[in-house]
Amino acid sequence: MFYHVKELQFNARVSKPDVRFAKLLLEQFGGGNGELKAAMQYFVQAFGCRKPYPDKYDMLMDIATEEFSHLEIVGATIQMLLTGVNGELKNAADESDLTKMLDGKAAKEDYIHQAMINPHFFLLSGGGPTVTDSQGIPWSGAFVNAMGDLTVDLRSNIGAETRAKMVYENLLSFTDDPLVKETLRFLMTREVAHHQMFEAALNTIQPNFPPGILQSDPRYSNRYFNMSAGEEYTGPWNEGESPEFGEEWQYIDDPISYIDDTNGLLQVVPEGTDRSEASVQKNNRVLSKQRSTEVNMANKPSNGEIKWAEYNPEIAEEGNRNGKHNGSKSKRNGSK
Repeated sequence: MFYHVKELQFNARVSKPDVRFAKLLLEQFGGGNGELKAAMQYFVQAFGCRKPYPDKYDMLMDIATEEFSHLEIVGATIQMLLTGVNGELKNAADESDLTKMLDGKAAKEDYIHQAMINPHFFLLSGGGPTVTDSQGIPWSGAFVNAMGDLTVDLRSNIGAETRAKMVYENLLSFTDDPLVKETLRFLMTREVAHHQMFEAALNTIQPNFPPGILQSDPRYSNRYFNMSAGEEYTGPWNEGESPEFGEEWQYIDDPISYIDDTNGLLQVVPEGTDRSEASVQKNNRVLSKQRSTEVNMANKPSNGEIKWAEYNPEIAEEGNRNGKHNGSKSKRNGSK
């Protein structure tokens, strides 16, 4: 259940209208890394968590709802940046006064140029935000990533918050309005906060690597293939121990000869690792049973009913009594 409060989460303000920046800000309204994408992504992901992971469901719904609040802030800011445009677009009988608002002929010509880049924003929206990105490309459900596995979804969310943070960081470079900057900085900071929340939630799920359930093949999990000619570089990604499994990286300096010698990698044996095919298959079975049990037990029907939530039992019981009473009365009236 959503309940709308008319005040914004953050007191967004602008110093003056700015049509061009309003168009740029559409990126965070209906763009692929914007607030609508984030809200819908976390909202969709939450459904699969309701029973097996109620704490993660609560977190995802809380953050999704906050993202809708951020969408409202972005939309309100766009609307304020378009102050004056709305009325002029409605002034169909007289010559538009946009020239004065935009401070001269050159500004009006620039406005027309911007309109040609994204005509829907200026001609079809009536001077309000559109559910598109800054180039007029419509928002799409394809932006939403939800795999149904929390270890995957939470990692995806960490990436989403990172990209959104960078969009706000870039937007801050394109406005000189101190009040707009204040709003953008708030929104950018909340992306950082959500990033940490998702990372902390991921760490409560153990094991969480590799993502999903099935383990990786120990023959190939710690091999680094030198796939380019020229100067070679080393680092913790190809020497020493791998960060998750603690396996010793195996550096394959000449991949062509190595693949030829191992019959297309079919004759590779595990090296630098304690894992074996037997241990992998055992872990697959254990983790599969654990995750399956968590989900099945949480969603087990109670008294033949599949319920999404439990409401106040006293109110429910009173409703049942009233329903029976009203039903009996109707039957008596019908018999008459």
